[in-house]
Amino acid sequence: MLRDDITSAIRRALMQELAAAGYGRLSIEAVARRAGVSKTAIYRRWSSKLELVLEVVSATAGRKLPTLDTGSLRGDLELLFGVVVHALGHPLAAQIIPDLLAEAARNPQIDETLQQVLRAQQQEIGGRLVDRAIRRGELPPETDPDLAVDLVAGPLYWRLAIARTPLTEEYLGSLVDSVVTALGASATVPRQHGPGTPTAPA
Repeated sequence: MLRDDITSAIRRALMQELAAAGYGRLSIEAVARRAGVSKTAIYRRWSSKLELVLEVVSATAGRKLPTLDTGSLRGDLELLFGVVVHALGHPLAAQIIPDLLAEAARNPQIDETLQQVLRAQQQEIGGRLVDRAIRRGELPPETDPDLAVDLVAGPLYWRLAIARTPLTEEYLGSLVDSVVTALGASATVPRQHGPGTPTAPA
């Protein structure tokens, strides 16, 4: 029987090694050394470096988002932005995501796995957020969920993973305003204030 603590240690080590070395230079030996286990312990669980990376990255990226239902589109966007900023702003994510996206252009299996995860997240974010806003009368029925995802994720990914520019509370507030306007939301959509509004990490 495989020990859960060893499996967890290998997964943590894999993420740390990916961030430090990138997929191209990643080795089972390095992951085993960082995890404090033997190579055999890894091969009992995964047959190859690729299988290990795909399983761990899929599980990490595919984690369920918190329920995005604050009662208004603006509130949902502010909550979502807080979640995305926290996820993409993590030091490991900032190193791993650009590297894996570059590797996906060369490796069809990585590309397919990432696309599956991204499509699931797209449905989770765009579909549900937009559907609720339509049912509340905040967005027109013809609103495109895919466009909503692009408007939400694009600027944050660019600034956090590519430009690596710090995000301020003012920027996030302006971005919410811009997305609400771009999606054609009703002018009566309320602006959220108070302790529930997420803030950018220091």
